Formats: sequence, structure tokens, C-alpha cells
Amino acid sequence: MHMPVSVAIAGASGYAGGEVLRLLLGHPEVTIGALTAHKNAGDPVGLHHPHLRDLAERRFVETTAENLLGHDVVVLALPHGASGAIAAALEAAGSEALVLDCGADHRLVDAGDWEAFYGSPHAGTWPYGLPELVLADSGTRQREVLRSARRIAVPGCNVTAVTLGIQPGIATGVVEATDLVAVLANGYSGAGKAAKTHLIASEALGSAVPYAVGGTHRHIPEIEQNLRAAGAEQVRLSFTPTLVPMARGILATTTARLTEGIDSATVRAAWQTYYADEPFVHLLPEGQWPTTAATVGANTALVQVAVDARAGRVVTVCAIDNLVKGTAGGAIQSMNLALGLPETMGLPTNGVAP
Repeated sequence: MHMPVSVAIAGASGYAGGEVLRLLLGHPEVTIGALTAHKNAGDPVGLHHPHLRDLAERRFVETTAENLLGHDVVVLALPHGASGAIAAALEAAGSEALVLDCGADHRLVDAGDWEAFYGSPHAGTWPYGLPELVLADSGTRQREVLRSARRIAVPGCNVTAVTLGIQPGIATGVVEATDLVAVLANGYSGAGKAAKTHLIASEALGSAVPYAVGGTHRHIPEIEQNLRAAGAEQVRLSFTPTLVPMARGILATTTARLTEGIDSATVRAAWQTYYADEPFVHLLPEGQWPTTAATVGANTALVQVAVDARAGRVVTVCAIDNLVKGTAGGAIQSMNLALGLPETMGLPTNGVAP
């Protein structure tokens, strides 16, 4: 009989931390440990997550390494730039916990990329928490790396959607990685809980708003890093996200130039081959297109691929719930692998509709 795994969550009052909590409450091998927050320390959980009735009376404590010690797993659901110091303090205190960083601090391999896009010193690189990521050099997937990991960097939500949408084409060479265009529709929860004028309902409802236009979005180097891992020698990506009036979800449409001499049957076969055995990534039947509504609450990525013969391009569409497969579910999936548990344990594949 397994002993329950104790999990502490830093930043548990935010959207990502709350979603980690929601999923862990249904995980059969987990007990919930310390729940920390910054300005919300001392508040009851039910004040910030009224949907989590089982934890409504628990109170958040201050986010310190001391409060996170003594657990088997620590999940850091903190803003970028905040995880590095807490992780270093845990290590200095001798913690042997598995640490999962839902922030950006440890995702990038290249310190120059980090400094260019985030403007602060690089905290270091941890094993990357996208189990389905294709590793061209070894012919395996990233899940094999995660099985022995004790530190895991959870991917960005946009990165997950774009990577899962296009990587089979990169890995098989049926598309050219030097001419990629990704346009995303993003739910507002991806912007976090902080009160900002452009995020309030009177500004957001009935409006679609592009942001981080012109190659400035911080997820760009992470996507490029993933596609190089999948086999691209060079990557050139135009990436434009757009906030649309929905709470959750990402719909990522990525197009790429079709490699000369490749037909549509070969293209579809590439996606079928790469995702045939993946429990959370599903290539839809031809003619059926992904929707964000079909992924709400699920650790599922729905993918479709088609060839635009007139333009000579491959079009992929990937839908995910940004808080589940894009963040909290991806973290728990990686946690399961690192702990030697079934990869799918505690993770729903069925969405909520309507």
C-alpha cells in the first residue's frame, strides 16, 4: 500500500495554484499540505476559491521556504522571477522534495534568451515538463527524462498549444520550420488574477484584443527551443496572441510552409503516428475541428491538421484549457512520471459542456 504523497502549493490563491488544488483533490495518492500566498496570507481558501468546498476553511500561510519544507512535492505557482529564490532557499535548507515550477524561471536553456525576454538574471534550467515533447536526438519523448527528475519546469500555456499543434510536422520534415506563423485566441485567466483596467469585464466583454505583438511575447524563445528539440535546425516564428472574451482556453492556429513533394496523406500520417499512443493529445477525425469548449476542465489537447494546397501550407489547430493541460494538469502529469505513478492518475480527459 502506497503512503500518500504530501504536496505543498506556493501561490495557491491564484488561478494556477487554485487549479492545481482542484485537480489534486481528486488525486488518489495525494494529501494537501501547506498552501501559501503573498498578500492573501491569512485568508481562508474559500474566500479566493469558493468552488473548492473541501478546503474552504483552510487558511493560506506566508510564502516562505520554511512553510514549504517537510513535503514530498512542492508546486511553485508564482509570478515569473519569484520561483528562483524560493527554489534556491529550499535547496539550501536541505529539502529533498520534488519541485515543480509553474512559472517561467527555469524553462529556458539559453540564459541570453531569458535575459532578453524577461530582463533579469537567469535562475538556471530544469528538466522541461512537457511529456509529449519529441526529442529528435534520442528518438524518444520528454517523459523519459521526467521519470528521473527532481526539479521540473512546467511549460508556458501558449507554448504547449503551439508545440503540440506543429511538432509532428517538424519532427518528420513535412513542414519548413523557417516559416511558421502562429495566431492564438486566449482566455483571460491566462493573464492572472491581478486587477488591471484592461482585464475588467467592461473592457473585455465583446472585444478581442491582440497583445505582445511584433515578436515581443515571452513564450517565443520557449516555443523555438521546443521545435529545435523536435528536429528543426533553425526556427523562424511569427507569434501573435489575442485575448478573447472567455475565461479559459487557448485555440492556437499554426501554419507552416509545406515541404516540396509532400502530399496531404503524408501530412496527416505524420500527426497520426506521433499522437496515436498519447493519452492526452488527440488528433480529431478529418473535418472535425478543435474547440476550446471541448477541453474545459480536462487535461486534453485536441488537434487537427489540414493542407492548404493553394497557399502551399500546412494548417494545424490545437485547443487546450490553459489552466489544465496548459499549466496545472501538465504539472501533475509530470509529477506522476517523476514519482513513478501512472502518468494519467488524477487527470480528467473529459471536458465540461455546454
